[in-house]
Amino acid sequence: MAAKENNKLIALLFVGVLMGALDISIVGPAIPSIESSLQIGDRYSGWVFSIYVLFNLMGISLFARLSDIFGRRSIYVLALGIFAVGSLIVSVTSNFEWLLVGRAVQGFGASGIFPVASATVGDLFPVEKRGRILGMLGAVFGLAFLIGPFIAGVMLHYLSWNFLFIINLPVSAILMFYSLRLLPNKSVSNVTRIDWKGIISLGLGLAGFTYGINNIDGNNIQSLFQMNVTVPFAVALVSFVFLLLTEKNTPSPIIKFGFFRQRQIIIVGILAMATGLIQACFVFLPKFVVQNFQVEPSTASFMLVPFVLASAVGSPVFGRLIDKYGVKYIIMIGLLLMGVGFYLMSVTGTSLFFYYLNGTFIGLGMSVLSGSSLRYIMLNNTDAEDRAISQGMLTIFTSVGQLAGSAMVGILLASFTNGYTLIFTGISVLLAILILVSVKLKN
Repeated sequence: MAAKENNKLIALLFVGVLMGALDISIVGPAIPSIESSLQIGDRYSGWVFSIYVLFNLMGISLFARLSDIFGRRSIYVLALGIFAVGSLIVSVTSNFEWLLVGRAVQGFGASGIFPVASATVGDLFPVEKRGRILGMLGAVFGLAFLIGPFIAGVMLHYLSWNFLFIINLPVSAILMFYSLRLLPNKSVSNVTRIDWKGIISLGLGLAGFTYGINNIDGNNIQSLFQMNVTVPFAVALVSFVFLLLTEKNTPSPIIKFGFFRQRQIIIVGILAMATGLIQACFVFLPKFVVQNFQVEPSTASFMLVPFVLASAVGSPVFGRLIDKYGVKYIIMIGLLLMGVGFYLMSVTGTSLFFYYLNGTFIGLGMSVLSGSSLRYIMLNNTDAEDRAISQGMLTIFTSVGQLAGSAMVGILLASFTNGYTLIFTGISVLLAILILVSVKLKN
C-alpha cells in the first residue's frame, strides 16, 4: 500500500513539474500568432519567454525555504494557485503588457513547484532512491522542451494561442486537490530564517542581466555603452559580487559556492548553461520553419516530429550506454551529434530532407544533455544531504543559459536578415568548444 501511495505521489510531482516546464516551451509555436495578434516585433517577442524564466529563477530559493518553514503541502498548493492566476491573466489578455504580467506571475508560481517536489523526495525516500527520482524529475525539463512545441502545434491547429494557457486552469485545480490529499505537510523544524540577502541579490542580478542583454542592438556596437545596457549590467555585477561575499557566511545558502572547488561541477555548470541556451533557441525553431518553408504555425510544430522521436528513442538508449560505457563519452557523442545537426542546418537552406535529417541529429544529441546525464554527474559529486540543493543549482545554470539564449535570438533576428544562419553557426561552434571541455570529465 505504501508503494502504491508513493507511486501516486511521484506521479503528482511529475505532472506538476511537467506543467511548469511546458509553459516555457509551448510559447515557441505561438509566437507568430502572438506577434500578429498583439502587434509586436521580433525584438520584444523574446520577452514572452524570458520573463517567465526570470521570475521562475527569482522565486526558486524563496519557495524552497518557505516550504522548509511552513511545510511542503501548503507551499506546493500556494505555488500551484499562483501559477493558475498567471495562466488566467495570460489566457484572457489582449494587451502585450498584461501578457508579460501574466507570464511573470506564471513563472513565479512555477518556481515553487520544482524545489518543493525535490524537497519532498528528500523527505520521503531513502538515499539510495533519491538520485533516480530527482534525475527523473530533472529530465522532465528536457522532455518539455521537445514535446512542448509539438503539443502547442496540435492545439494551435484547432484553437487560438490563448487556449495554450487556459488548459493550465483545470490541470492546476486537479493537482491542488490531490496535493491536499497526498502530500505530507512536513516542515524542517530547525529552519526558521530566510536568506533574504541571497534571494534579493540573486533576483537583482538576474533581472539586471536579463534587462541589459535584451537591450543590446546587434546592428549598433555603440548600444553596449548606452545607459539602458550599462546600468543594468552594473546592477547585475554588484549584486552577484554581493551574493558571492554574503553566501560564504550564511548557514543555509541558496547557492553553495563550495561546490565549485570541484572541476566536475564546474564543467557540468558550463554544459548546463549551454543546454539552456540551445533549449531557448529550440523554442524559436517553429518560427524558423514558418519563415523557411512558408507553412502555417500549426504545421511548423508538426514538422518538429523528427526532433521529438529522435529524443524519445535516444533517451533510453543513451541511458543504457551511460551505464555500460560511462557518462563522459556519451556526453561527447551527444555534443557531436548536435554540432553536426546545427552546422548542417546553417548550410542546407530550404532542403526538407536535410531539415529532417538535421532534426534527427539534434534530437539525439539533446536527449543526452537534456536527459539525466548532467544530473547523474551532479548527484555523484555531491553528498547525500546536498543533493536537493545541487539539483536546484543545476536548474539555475540551465535557466541562465535560457535567458542568454532567448536574448541572443531576439537580437540576431531583429538585427540581421540571416539571423537564423548566424544562430545555427554560432551554436555549432559552441558545441565544438564544449566537446574539448568535456574531455576533462571523469568517466
